[in-house]
Amino acid sequence: MTRRESLGAIGVAAFAAPAPPTFDADLIRRHDGAVDSYLKNQVTAANSPWRGALPDAYGLHAPGTAAGLWDVFTAAYVCPQSRHHRKAELLERIALAAGFLERSMSPEGNIYLPITNFNSPPDSAFAVRSSANTVLVARQNQATEILRMIEPLVKRMADAIAVGGIHTPNHRWVVSAALAQAHELWPEPQYLRRIDQWLAEGFDIDPDGQWSERSTVTYNTICDQALTVLAHKLKRPEYLEPVRKNLESMLYLIHADGEVDTSFSRRQDAFTRGTMAGYWFPLQYLAVKQGDGRFGNLAMSLWPKAASLSLLMTYPELNRRDLKTAPLPENYAHEMPHNQVARIRRGLASVTIHTGGRDRVVSLRNGDAVINAIRFASAFFGKGQFVPQTMTRTGAGYTMTQQLEAPYYQPFTPTRVIGADEWDQTQKLRPQTQVGRLTQSATVTEIPNGLRVEIVAEGTSNVPVAVEINMREGGKVSGTEGSLLTAREGVFTLGPHAIKIKGGGCDHRYLEIRGARPPLPGPSVYVTGFTPFRRVLEFSWS
Repeated sequence: MTRRESLGAIGVAAFAAPAPPTFDADLIRRHDGAVDSYLKNQVTAANSPWRGALPDAYGLHAPGTAAGLWDVFTAAYVCPQSRHHRKAELLERIALAAGFLERSMSPEGNIYLPITNFNSPPDSAFAVRSSANTVLVARQNQATEILRMIEPLVKRMADAIAVGGIHTPNHRWVVSAALAQAHELWPEPQYLRRIDQWLAEGFDIDPDGQWSERSTVTYNTICDQALTVLAHKLKRPEYLEPVRKNLESMLYLIHADGEVDTSFSRRQDAFTRGTMAGYWFPLQYLAVKQGDGRFGNLAMSLWPKAASLSLLMTYPELNRRDLKTAPLPENYAHEMPHNQVARIRRGLASVTIHTGGRDRVVSLRNGDAVINAIRFASAFFGKGQFVPQTMTRTGAGYTMTQQLEAPYYQPFTPTRVIGADEWDQTQKLRPQTQVGRLTQSATVTEIPNGLRVEIVAEGTSNVPVAVEINMREGGKVSGTEGSLLTAREGVFTLGPHAIKIKGGGCDHRYLEIRGARPPLPGPSVYVTGFTPFRRVLEFSWS
């Protein structure tokens, strides 16, 4: 369990619990399955330094996993519907987790994330987010045996994050939400003062409705969850406004199969596969509180895999399956100019156009058939990877352009001695001759049942050009010879869906062009030629 996985159990709580609610049977089965998995994988060896933790895929043991274990085990322990209800084994395992977390604390009261952060207030805040919820559940259900083990540790971490620092934008809201939860448990003026210090910086939501880290399946969700908690705990509903803006923006980044577009993320989730599952809590909250049918639609579709038992136990208003629903957008052309992205969705088919700043010009899919990226490079002085510098609208399309220059350099007049370490800083001062120039552009236009991509490279003559078409693994492509799309027309097929590709043809086999970005992972086919190069590729589906 990572710190992000533990966020699935974050809840909004009130101290006084009503009569024990009845929970969805599938939710209980899923939660009990998680308990079974954690019981199996938690380190229990008496001689292990990691006793009480959960190992990750690298064999590392993050102290934050202890807080995640508390949350999952405690919810099952106090829930009468769980087959783990009041089992002594859970108390023993919570004690092991508490021991590991306590051993892992720095003198300041912080824990660490072994892949990157040490003596880390932000990672302590992630732990407080889930473990403060655990304290609430235990208090509501008079589980004093659990409170004795974990309350002192949670309070110590809360005191540490009230004075500790951060190093990424989302950490401000994670720390603030954690302190708001802690303040509900232990009313401390210093917690509120620290929250207001961070909140005074203003929320980093951009004009397109994306958080500044632009992380569509990871850090967006963390910010939305944290702001939802802050709005509720501090009774400041205005904090839901940036959450709503982000959720509305995300409606236009969902593919037909429920995957989220990650191609313009700035963080480690870029180009990974993910869904809206991490958004379930704010979607459910806003659907319940504000009656937004679109959010209700998404929340209900995510409920079977994303609903959190501990959250529903501490915040019973969310324990609803009768939400108002409304259709999600499935037929649109939507621009996000601040982020230099345009999105097109036509039922099963969807397109993401990068209008600036990225080497991937466009990605597209028709159902299961996914073309991850189209990009190109020219063998122009080791600098010919196409990355747009400017963008103009061309009717129904977008033209992205790049201007390149590459000179040769003359000796200095009067002559001068160039030391061994001076070449780079003096090169630009030399007289230039034989200046090569290259203009590259890509024009992307929607056509009926497809997309037209025109790629141009012109200026210096006889420069090799290679266009890379990168596809999702597992598919088949016709019209190829090895990695070359030699036929005029080919078809990429994956599962029951296909994308027809017109405009193939290859004049050379120089694919990994010097100075270009490394080939993308997974299968790719190439179209090649020489400058002046002008090639129209059409991608279509029925």
